[in-house]
Amino acid sequence: MWESVKYKFEKYPARMSVAGKMVDLGLRVGKDRKIYCDDLKISDLALAKVANVDRKAIKSTVDFILDDEDLTNIFQNILPAGTLLKNIAKSLNLGVIEIEVGDENIGILAAASDLISKEGISIRQAYASDIQLEETPTLTIITEDNISGDLIKDFLKIQGVVRVSLY
Repeated sequence: MWESVKYKFEKYPARMSVAGKMVDLGLRVGKDRKIYCDDLKISDLALAKVANVDRKAIKSTVDFILDDEDLTNIFQNILPAGTLLKNIAKSLNLGVIEIEVGDENIGILAAASDLISKEGISIRQAYASDIQLEETPTLTIITEDNISGDLIKDFLKIQGVVRVSLY
């Protein structure tokens, strides 16, 4: 799916940058032609800065999106992911497992969850980066308690796991 979206932007690098940043940040296009994070309006200048483009590229991207039915359907329905606990996990005394995945990634979340549950540890949150959007996709699992480093070897036995980090 993302490949067909990227194809529509490939002749327009600035628009591709804006669209990519919108997907990364969970930003949507409103019917009023403005960009939102949930219900919070995002300024063109702020988005232009993080997308590394000028403000004109924001307007042209929004126009381009709204002139295409498929893009409109996608970009008017994006929602932000919500609060991700990774960066505050240590302050909350939570564990973090970051699993870098390869091309063979079916069943990694289920297998990792099984290993964690066998340790009697609850999972507070799990999220994965999109394998089509990220060069190095990762699965991040936040746990109620820290995970023993002894489990790294078990995580690495899961098919498709490239690297494991515990924080």
